[in-house]
Amino acid sequence: MTELLCSWCRRAVEPDDGYRLYDGELMAVFCRLEHLVPWEMQGRPRVQSAEVRTAEGECAECGEAARVLLVRHRGEHRIPDAFCSLEHAAAWAKAGGRWR
Repeated sequence: MTELLCSWCRRAVEPDDGYRLYDGELMAVFCRLEHLVPWEMQGRPRVQSAEVRTAEGECAECGEAARVLLVRHRGEHRIPDAFCSLEHAAAWAKAGGRWR
């Protein structure tokens, strides 16, 4: 199995922990939700190819049609949130995500 590394800080991320951000064929991995913000601000470096995961429904930030998917891995559970753009995913994370 390929080791997952946080796209921002490069720390190892366990397969059943952290966040996965899918935008078409690209994926970013984060050990903490807060790491999505500086990653997006710095031009989104270190993106990996991934199986395509598509977003469905509405953006959690503005209600527009979603195309970006952020999935929280917590043990065996997968908690998805969808966004219309990477910018809205970062704004949502900056505001505290589901805990704002």
